[in-house]
Amino acid sequence: MSVMTWTVAPEPYHSPVAAALWRAYYTEVSDRWYLLHERRRTDPDELEREIAARSGSELAPPTGRLLVARYEGEPAGCAGVRLLDAATAELTRVFVYEEMRGRGGAPLLVRAAEDAARALGARRIVLDTRSDLVEARALYARLGYEEGERHNDDPYAEHWFSKDLTGPAAPHRCGAAPGPNRTARR
Repeated sequence: MSVMTWTVAPEPYHSPVAAALWRAYYTEVSDRWYLLHERRRTDPDELEREIAARSGSELAPPTGRLLVARYEGEPAGCAGVRLLDAATAELTRVFVYEEMRGRGGAPLLVRAAEDAARALGARRIVLDTRSDLVEARALYARLGYEEGERHNDDPYAEHWFSKDLTGPAAPHRCGAAPGPNRTARR
C-alpha cells in the first residue's frame, strides 16, 4: 500500500496556483447557487467580473494568509484567513477540488487556517456559509464550530459559525504536524 501525502503551506494570493483555485472555488459555489435558484449556470461574464473584483488581497500578510493544500505535490485545495479585528479572524474560501474530496484535505486546511489565525493573534474565528453547502456545514460542525448570530452582511450567507481559539488546539488528523506548514500522510 502506498502512502499519499498532503501538505499545507502559505501561498501568495496573486500566484497562478491561487488564481486557479479561486476560479474553481467561485465557479462551483456560484454554479450551485444559480442552479438551485435560477436553474442555470453562472454567466461567464459575471464569473470574470467577480474574479476580478475579489482578488484575495485581504488574505495577504500581515493581516491575512492564503493556505494551499497539495496532494502528492499537486494543488488540491485552499483556505483563507484574515483578521477582522485584533481578536477575531474570518475563515474564508475553504475549497478542495471535487476529485480530491474525502481524503482528509479539508479538515487539514481548516486546522492550518486556525493555526494561522492564532499566529495572527486571533482568539476567535468566524465564518459564514450557505444552506446548500451542506458538506461545508457538516465539516465545520465536526471541527467544533458552533452556529450562532449573524456577524456580517453578506447577502448570500445563511449560516454563521464561530470557534474559540484560546483552548488547546485539537489533534490533527492523519498525524499532521502543527503550524501553517503541515504534512500529513493518508
